[in-house]
This record gives sequence, C-alpha cells and structure tokens, in this order.
Amino acid sequence: MSETEAGAAAARATVAEAAVTEAERAAVRECAEEVLRRLAGAHAVLREDQWRAIEALVVDRRRVLCVQRTGWGKSAVYFVATALLRDGLAAEAEEPPAGPTVIVSPLLALMRNQVEAAARAGIRARTINSANLDEWSEITAEIRAGAVDVLLISPERLNNPDFRDNVLPDLAASTGLLVVDEAHCVSDWGHDFRPDYRRLRTFLAGLGARIPVLATTATANARVTADVAEQLGDALVLRGPLDRESLRLAVVPLADPAHRLAWLADHLEGLAGSGIVYTLTVAAALETAEFLRGRGFAVAAYTGQVEDADRRAAEQDLLDNKIKALIATSALGMGFDKPDLGFVVHLGAPPSPIAYYQQVGRAGRAVAHAEVVLLPGREDAAIWRYFASLAFPPEEQVRAVLAQLDTDRPLSTPALEPMVDLRRTRLELMLKVLDVDGAVRRVRGGWVATGQPWTYDTARLRRVAEARTAEQRSMVDYAETTGCRMEFLRRCLDDPEATPCGRCDTCAGPQFDAEVTAATLAAAQTFLGRPGVEIGPKKQWPTGLSAVGVQLKGRIPAEEQVLPGRAVGRLSDLGWGGRLRGLVAPESPDGPLPDALADAVVEVLKAWAHGDDRWAQRPAGVVAVGSHRRPELVGSTAARIAAVGRLPLLGALDRRAGDGGARGNSAQRVRALHDAFSVPPEVGAGLAELDGPVLLVDDLVDSGWTMVLAGRALRRAGAPAVLPLALAVAG
Repeated sequence: MSETEAGAAAARATVAEAAVTEAERAAVRECAEEVLRRLAGAHAVLREDQWRAIEALVVDRRRVLCVQRTGWGKSAVYFVATALLRDGLAAEAEEPPAGPTVIVSPLLALMRNQVEAAARAGIRARTINSANLDEWSEITAEIRAGAVDVLLISPERLNNPDFRDNVLPDLAASTGLLVVDEAHCVSDWGHDFRPDYRRLRTFLAGLGARIPVLATTATANARVTADVAEQLGDALVLRGPLDRESLRLAVVPLADPAHRLAWLADHLEGLAGSGIVYTLTVAAALETAEFLRGRGFAVAAYTGQVEDADRRAAEQDLLDNKIKALIATSALGMGFDKPDLGFVVHLGAPPSPIAYYQQVGRAGRAVAHAEVVLLPGREDAAIWRYFASLAFPPEEQVRAVLAQLDTDRPLSTPALEPMVDLRRTRLELMLKVLDVDGAVRRVRGGWVATGQPWTYDTARLRRVAEARTAEQRSMVDYAETTGCRMEFLRRCLDDPEATPCGRCDTCAGPQFDAEVTAATLAAAQTFLGRPGVEIGPKKQWPTGLSAVGVQLKGRIPAEEQVLPGRAVGRLSDLGWGGRLRGLVAPESPDGPLPDALADAVVEVLKAWAHGDDRWAQRPAGVVAVGSHRRPELVGSTAARIAAVGRLPLLGALDRRAGDGGARGNSAQRVRALHDAFSVPPEVGAGLAELDGPVLLVDDLVDSGWTMVLAGRALRRAGAPAVLPLALAVAG
C-alpha cells in the first residue's frame, strides 16, 4: 500500500469523528491534489480557499458558500469533492461511498460544459432537463445502480410535477453532495433572481444532517451573500478578491447607434481572438449581426428566440474559433465557458454593474490580456425601464390570479391566462413566486391554490425596486467615472480588497478612441435608416375567450382576416427605435406626423409595392384606426399616405371609449376590443366603391389585436381586404 493509499485509509476510518487529526486532513488534501491534477493538468495545485472549501465539504460535511471571481476554479472544488466522496474517502470504514453529487445549474450550455469537464477527471456525469425527457427513466435507473457520479439539473426541474414527485424524493435521500451553481439566483436581491432557485429550500430540508452543500457565484455583493448564506443555514463563507487581472476595461462614448455599429465594424478585426458582443435587445442582436456579416465578418446571432440547435451550433463555432464573435443578448450570460475568449464588447450598458461584471467575466480566463469595451447609448435607460416594468405585478393583479384558483381543480397557465390581465411570461413568473411562497402549487394539469394565507410583501418589493434603480444609476456612474473602472465594479460587489487595477482606460490611458471611418459610418447610417418591418398576420383567436364572455374561438374566418402588414420599425431597433419611442411613448404629446417619418412611411410603401414579398394588389383606399390617445398623429399619417398615394381617404373607424385598459395578454385584449370598433356610414359608403384592399393606419402595434379587430370590422362592412400599416411595432 502506498503512503497516499495508507493516508486515505486512515482518513476513511476517522473522518466522521469529532476530532480529525492534522495528518488525516493532510492525507485527504493529497488525494484532493491528485484528483485536481487529473482534472486540470500535471502542474495544477489547489488554491488555499479551494482546499478550505473541499475540506469543509469532505471532512467536516459543512455547507459552504464560495464567492469567487470567474476563472478562480469553483467547478474544481465540487468535482474534486465529488471524486473524494464517491471513492469513499473521508467516510467511516463501514459506510458505503457517498451518493451522486447533484448540481443545480441554470443553463443547458453550462451543463454541457460541466459534463465535458467531469469526464476529464473520470467523473461520470448526466443531465436531466427538458431536452432529454426520453432518457429520464434510464438516468434514474443508473443513479439507483450507482453508475452516476454527478447529476446536473436545472432549477425548473425541482418543481416539475413528475420530477418532484417521482425522482426528487429518492434523489434527496441518496445525494452525497448538493451544489448550487450561480447561487446569486437564489436571492431576489441578485441581478438575475430566478424564483425556481428558491425551491432549493425544499431540497435542503430533505437532505440528511451530514450531507454537504456547496453554493458558488462570482457576482454577489454583501447583501446577496448574506441572503444566500442565511438560506443555506450555518454556512462557511469563502469570499475572495474579485480582480480579473487579464481584463482591460474601457468605455467609448459615441454619438448614436450608427456610430456604435461603425466603431464595432472598424475595430472588430483588431480585437485579438474571438469574443462576444452583447446587446440589450433581440432586435439589436439581429441587426448588429446582419450589419457585421454585410461588412464581411463571420458572426452569429445568439438570443433566447434562436432555436436550441442553432444556439448549440453557434456556441461550438465560437469555441472552435470558426467565427469572430457571437452577437448575443443576456441569454448567453452564465452558460458559456471559453477560457481563451479574447474580448467582450457591449453595445448598450446592462442595468447594473454586477450584471456587467458577470458578463465581462466570460473573457480572459486563460489568456494574458482581454479587451472589455462598453459602448453606452442614450436609449439604455429606456430599455432598463421597460424590463423593470415586467417585475412582480401589483397586489390587485396577484389577488385576481389567486381568486381564480381552486384547491382541487388544476388550471393550466393557458387556461388561467384569459382570466387575468397578465402576459404569459409574467404570469408564469408570478406563479413561480407564489409557489415558492406556499400560496399555490404546481401539479399535473396546472396550478392549484393551497389555501394557505399569503401576504403581499410591499415593503420588500419596494426595497428591491429601489435597489434596481440604484444599480442603474451606478451603471451610468461607471460609464462616466474618472476613477479606476475595475475598482468601481469590485466596490459595487463589496470587495474589501478593491484597489486601482492599473490597466483600464482611466488608469493606463485609453486604448481606443471614438473615431470611425467615414465610409463605415455612412454604411451604418444607411443600414439603420432602412425603414420597414413586417406585421405578421393572426389566424387563430386566443384560447379560453369563452371564460371572459367572448364567443370567439378557433380559426379566424378567412373572410374576416387581415393580410400581413408593415411598420416603419420596432421600438427596440437600433436605428428607428429611438425616434419611434419618442413619438409613441405614453408621455409623448399628440401631434402631426413629422416630415422625416412621413418620408420613411413612403419608403415602406415603395418597398412593399416592389419587393419580393410585395402586396398582391395595390391599395384602393385609406382608413385610420380611431385613436383616443393620438388622434392627430394617426389622422395626419393616414392623410399623408392618401395624398402621396393618390388614394381616397375614407375616414376613421369609430371606437368605443374605455377600451384601452387591457394590456396584459391576448385574451384580455380581445375581450376589450372585440366589439369596440364600428364603421361610420361615410366609411361604409367608401368601402362599397373600392375594388382593392384598404390600408388600415395606426401609430403602434403592440399585441396586434387592435389591427385584427379593426380590420375585422372593415371586412364585415365590405372591405375586399385589409393591409395594416403602423408607424411602430412594440418589442
């Protein structure tokens, strides 16, 4: 028997005793170093805090919270601890080896990286997620047979009824180590709070007293750290300095979106290696990728709306350096690991320095230098406000949802949606929070009320909202600071060791200027100045309308449908978004159509008439949607179109007062609008004389149902066809 094996045997025999000798701890450490070398290479050595975490987990069976910078080696801690526990090291001689490690991980991409990393250390890892339902039974059998060392699951699995009722109890009983990755998601003070993470409290309650737990994150300030540690209970907190010595931070203020696109096109080739360009919206990611591809760059768009297979392919292309950059939304945030990532550029600032630190942490993990550049925009604050508006709903909306739920008759989310004025994603988020709070429960077939008393925590929600507002102000301060940028970020994360980095543009002088070439700027201005986006047609009524007293269901009859339409742009567009937001924002005054937008409308109509997807028949008349909020804007737009196109202006639809309250979801919108429009006699008389489609004009398309129901009124009054035309599309 070797010295290492003898030490391991001694450790196995005594670790559960109240006192463990220094020699026995040293033997465990030697075994840990050996596992690390298998994982990370022959010259790898445990950091002191890595060993402290492993020692606490394996020897002392404690709960540990590691708040350490990206690239520090948090995954090494749980893989090494897993290997030791699974080998039976540090267990009493008569005890069997520990059960599998369960890692709760937020994104599939992160899971894929973790499975590959585990294999390098000889650790057998499997995942249970929504993409491999057909493998659940096989994986469960492997766990029971002891053939799985690590099981990775998403937090959402914890409340999937089948998983929660049939898999989770056995898993909690057999788990040897629980790992909570990206643990800041547990706290609603965190920048990326996810209600499903709070269900870990149930998992924790089912664990044995000596089952170790490890929570890890790189992005937790003092408040989040304290919150997570309290939820873990009696946790050892290991918090290290958060400097990233390879990162060189910079901010380049530029005049407008065209200058930012031009700057990126002019500088992308000069950035070493491959990297990530983050945008704040899906539309901006798609536009940026399209423009850069047009300038000859190999890039791919990565958003939550991209199919999973396409996201995987894009990730792999970046890992293999087949593309220069992923143009990504925050969908890429925590789930991607490319150690040699050479740069991160932000077109627009994230809403908090903590979120920014997390995203830039993707770069420079295994290279000496990585460039991190922020290109802030004046429109950033408006985008932050929009996303903030999707937070937890007001109490009256929550109570309305609870009032619809029984304790024994499940309602699915689609069935519940028509009864409340909330969109699907916001409704689901609210139900998850209520589930965590014990007011509702997810069961097979949907949601039920528990009957337990529930209190709307107004004070806490207000404090969280105030914290978000303060974070947004801090992000503005970061862009404008004359002090060290890395020190600024570290102080936002309450790093007590924050000092000037000596590398950023304020410490060492700027690496980049704001100059762009005239040709690239002209190309960007032309690209962003192109007006025109499609308004997709609707062919089905929302489900569940009968529950709100509207007798419409199934397919919209062909003779009542509107055709595909057009708008100048989206509110989230890099090019037209800012101008359109200023025109149709709730606080904006009504007024005539500006000349620049009138010219853009004409360009949209020209493209619609002559493009590959041109209208089948030229419009024969113009009708305005009756508008309570902006009658002058909508009316003047219709009049300009009629004059330019030499078309008869038939007038405006009559619209019932008080129909504009519902904004939450499609069913509620249809309920408010299904009988709101009527065709005045003069408009009806004009329709009778038309032999072609009507252009139906409005200012803003949000849900799309205003156009559908106004168009339906026109079709039923005799319009041969209806072509929707709007200034802006929300989203």
